[in-house]
Amino acid sequence: MPRKVNYGVDYEEDFYDYEDYNYDYDDGHEYAETNATSDKVVQSNVSKKEIAGEVKKELVSEEPTSPSTSTAKVRRDNMKDRGSSIETRGYHGVMSNVGSMSVSSNPRNAESRIAPSRSQTKPQKIVCTDQLEDKLNQLNLAIVGHVDSGKSTLSGRLLHLLGQISQKEMHKYEKEAKQQGKGSFAYAWALDESAEERERGITMTVAVAYFNTKSYRVVLLDSPGHRDFVPNMISGATQADAAILVVDASIGAFEAGIDVSGGQTREHAQLIKSFGVDQIIIAINKMDVVGYSKERFDTIKNQLGTFLRACKFKDSSVLWIPLSAMENQNLVTSPSDARLLSWFQGSCLLDAIDSLQPPQRDYSKPILMPICDLVKLPSQGQVSVCGKLETGALQTGDKVLVMPSREMATVRSLEHNSQVCNSAKAGDNVTVNLQGIDVNRVMAGDVLCHPEYPIAVTNHLELKILLLDIAVPILIGSQLEFHVHHVKEAARVVRILSLLDPKTGKETKKSPRCLLAKQNAIIEVVLQGIICVEEHSKCKGLGRVSLRASGRTIALGLVTRVLEKKE
Repeated sequence: MPRKVNYGVDYEEDFYDYEDYNYDYDDGHEYAETNATSDKVVQSNVSKKEIAGEVKKELVSEEPTSPSTSTAKVRRDNMKDRGSSIETRGYHGVMSNVGSMSVSSNPRNAESRIAPSRSQTKPQKIVCTDQLEDKLNQLNLAIVGHVDSGKSTLSGRLLHLLGQISQKEMHKYEKEAKQQGKGSFAYAWALDESAEERERGITMTVAVAYFNTKSYRVVLLDSPGHRDFVPNMISGATQADAAILVVDASIGAFEAGIDVSGGQTREHAQLIKSFGVDQIIIAINKMDVVGYSKERFDTIKNQLGTFLRACKFKDSSVLWIPLSAMENQNLVTSPSDARLLSWFQGSCLLDAIDSLQPPQRDYSKPILMPICDLVKLPSQGQVSVCGKLETGALQTGDKVLVMPSREMATVRSLEHNSQVCNSAKAGDNVTVNLQGIDVNRVMAGDVLCHPEYPIAVTNHLELKILLLDIAVPILIGSQLEFHVHHVKEAARVVRILSLLDPKTGKETKKSPRCLLAKQNAIIEVVLQGIICVEEHSKCKGLGRVSLRASGRTIALGLVTRVLEKKE
């Protein structure tokens, strides 16, 4: 069964991935030598021995208890019955019900400790018997696109065809949809479970589901398309290795999605690229509405293809699949409609997913796992946290450090794709059941770390950013919203260090007075609260940021330096 989760934040607009520019992230920093600053990079002035000694007293050996009942598979209504409490740092997102994988603001004043350099850590010895025996790679696949393009219907139909939704469950959804006069929404209702989503007929939160192909264990992230819920889409899709961009082929619908003034096809493509996603499948849906017209398909491919190339997607990494989710054409088998067969002999959607290149993982570094969701069981002294392992590996019985609270905990059990397992590795979306910890000191946006290698904690960062289509220039003192992994914080621009050439990354101007649309720049920001963060060169997943103001995304970029905390 798909599992509904809630990623709660706010975002919008353009981005081009820095990784496709022809320069290294460390280039273009001449100002660092010529323009000395009193702010120092966070460095390891606390020795490994001191940190190890600090936590050694908590690293007592104890036998792990038997695995707990799976929480990843539990539906929202069942969680309420268990009396679970979901808590985020002062920000409850669009929906405050169960399963809120929300980007959280951070009001608590945890002590800022300086972390040892993770670039100098010893390779982590991992023994992941569960995963090594499984020849299937995990692929985190985001479903994105403009509102009403048919994302949830496509996802539900795909899951049903692959046996992940039983015929009995499907019959129930069809009956419920017809009772409300929305018979065509039946497949979407397999993922859109809340009363509000069904009433409004739109996806508001991210649904998580699982299925297998010949090569992959796929984690499907069905994302909202309405512009009001782009924040939720972003928090969920940041975990993606690849994406399916669903396009509505209907006359006028595609044009609305690609419109520069607010089309979510355009925005989602830019955001997905900014998350480091290089491989994308363009699912041109609702081809039945246009009579499976090759002319319409070619028009969409030419117009959208030009835009995707501008976003730095390579033609070889973009797959174009015409289909109809409602009529089950070209989803898991070749199309049966003669009108489509007459001109299309390419792959079906399932084969296209199977043809994607496996993502690269970093297993050797110490564990880093940002927490996007949690379920607390205070009476049992346990907490279940969900998230994607960015680096390293975990096994049942391991000790982990929760930052920024520096609470130690023991991994009681692990759940992967709703199945209890003994180990997990980088790239896996897992539920980690922790014990021996004060559950009130674990929150969404925290990060699980290796006890000897805690992640840096600060409120002061240097960023390399790309400005989007902004109308108001950014000045020193500008107030912004800062987003990284599953955390949102208020931020203020304290320095504008330089402008950069977008092609080479070289400095073109020092200390500009303001920043305008489409410019590349180096800035410093101070956040209202402390966060767990990593430089992009050390951990990409924890070093990509977004800046927002006035309800719009105004810039996206990378953390280039973690600076000393500002009081």
